[in-house]
Amino acid sequence: METNTTEDREELIARLNLQRKAAITMGGAVDHAGHVKVQPMAGFDLNRTIFKGLEGIARKAMHERLARELVWDRTFAAEIEAAYAAVQATQPAPKIDERLVRFMKEECDFSMEHADGSFLEHLVFCHDYAARHYPGHSPNVALLHSILGTATNTFAMEADKLPRLKALLSEFEAIQVEAFPSVLRLFYTGLLDELERNLHRLDKLKALQCHRVIDNEPLRIDADNLWINLNYHLMHFVDFMPSANRSTHRSDPLLQMFERLSSLLDRAGQRQARVEVSFPNTNTAPLGETRTLFGQVSDLLLTPAVKLKLTRKSIRKYSEQCGHDLSYQLEWAD
Repeated sequence: METNTTEDREELIARLNLQRKAAITMGGAVDHAGHVKVQPMAGFDLNRTIFKGLEGIARKAMHERLARELVWDRTFAAEIEAAYAAVQATQPAPKIDERLVRFMKEECDFSMEHADGSFLEHLVFCHDYAARHYPGHSPNVALLHSILGTATNTFAMEADKLPRLKALLSEFEAIQVEAFPSVLRLFYTGLLDELERNLHRLDKLKALQCHRVIDNEPLRIDADNLWINLNYHLMHFVDFMPSANRSTHRSDPLLQMFERLSSLLDRAGQRQARVEVSFPNTNTAPLGETRTLFGQVSDLLLTPAVKLKLTRKSIRKYSEQCGHDLSYQLEWAD
């Protein structure tokens, strides 16, 4: 983790890539097909990422997803840089609380890599995106969304440090940060299904009861905060989208969940954050993208349902390994 120390404050430094700058500038997940070439990355090491524990087909699929190099059209890249610079000049992201910076540096380990670059870059992107496109709520939640656990059992801090973290947060920020890792796993174990089945009475929803991932402690988040949490997740999905040729990758479980969550929030009238995104209904030939043999074969043999089933299995396995109870209950008014 890089920090910049001055006489007055300590700051996080993260160099956002072009895809992230475009997302912040345009307010959503943009398909850049025709403006970028996507090539397999030689020497990519999945063991240096948060997905190192994956096994079998799931591991091969994640390697295929992450081991990519992007070569941008120079003119288009210059346009993104100029647009991002203009945004930063007129509406810069707020500085991150120095106390949080110090806690993240001294009490946490964010050394793992992410899908593209360091994990720190992912966190700062989420913070800056939320600050611009969800201005009614704290970007600190987006910054700290995974501090209490990722979906693959990477924990940046120990559970006994939670009181010190919560002392740096508002009550709202604390419940949102505590709930985020749990809600993410529940996407794959029935939560979205149940909310979709109950669209007709979502006005009667009172709360979600579940368990905190980091220590399995009971957790209750009321309905208003749950909808807000789902909007933080909506923004979080932006950083996992392929840079181009979304129709080619539409079977990706992350893209499937992104589409379902986006649809649910629209149908429930709870889309609060700005996330512009479109989901293709048909497959089209990839433009400017070189696929590996595994990628081509897996798209033919592994249907979206099969890929989603494998992901659900992985989530259950990770929760079993860390002693996390995936059961949950929605509370409804009489």
